[in-house]
Amino acid sequence: MPTKTPGSIAPDAELRRRTRRGFVAIGVGAAAAIAGWEWLTSGSADDGDIPPHLRSILNFNERVVRGAVYDNSHLVKTYPASAVGNIKANGDIGLDDEVEDSDWRLQLVELGSDRPAAALDLDAVRSLPRHEEIIDFKCVEGWSTVTQFAGARFSDFTAKFAPGSAKAQDVAMATPDGSYYVGLDMPSAMHPQTLLAWEMNGAPLTDEHGAPLRLVIPVKYGIKNIKRIGRIAYVNGRPGDYWAERGYDWYAGL
Repeated sequence: MPTKTPGSIAPDAELRRRTRRGFVAIGVGAAAAIAGWEWLTSGSADDGDIPPHLRSILNFNERVVRGAVYDNSHLVKTYPASAVGNIKANGDIGLDDEVEDSDWRLQLVELGSDRPAAALDLDAVRSLPRHEEIIDFKCVEGWSTVTQFAGARFSDFTAKFAPGSAKAQDVAMATPDGSYYVGLDMPSAMHPQTLLAWEMNGAPLTDEHGAPLRLVIPVKYGIKNIKRIGRIAYVNGRPGDYWAERGYDWYAGL
């Protein structure tokens, strides 16, 4: 029979004590997790949005990143041409109809207005200095592909066509038919690697990748890289965003 010294606990009794304590700890942890989840998912969500507590956490994360982390002097990593891959044609909202380059127009709405001040053709956009970059295009679904893009910096576009709108807080972009739209914070839009691109992997954009003009914003996930831009509006106040209205993070920063 097992022996014990004065003041000690028999091995089988000690095992039972630790087992009970372990089960209690697991139960407390599970109860806390359930309570936390119920709190996060409580409250009504309007217009297909996620519950307000979850949305508030996303907004808090955005404030931290924008206030303490984000800096336009920080550039995303670039790659050699040998690293370029074949990017997926992910997402076709707003791309139902083929558009000829000669027929396409970009509606430009300046800050403080609700009507287009200009309808720019592709040649007008292409008159800006051309910039090329090879970056890792990242999708919110978890995949990424190194891709070459070329076009005009959005900051150059703003300086030439809407200089008085550079002080805007945000930018709204939409496809010509308005079915897909994104909202962007102005600092990210003005990042030196944010492009209005007409070229991908050394060739003109195809329809499935947003011809004739798309946004490339490497500091954001792919859901913000809108294809076939038909309208750009400079605004004060957070504009609508297709995927944010369906439960995703509005900021969607990397």
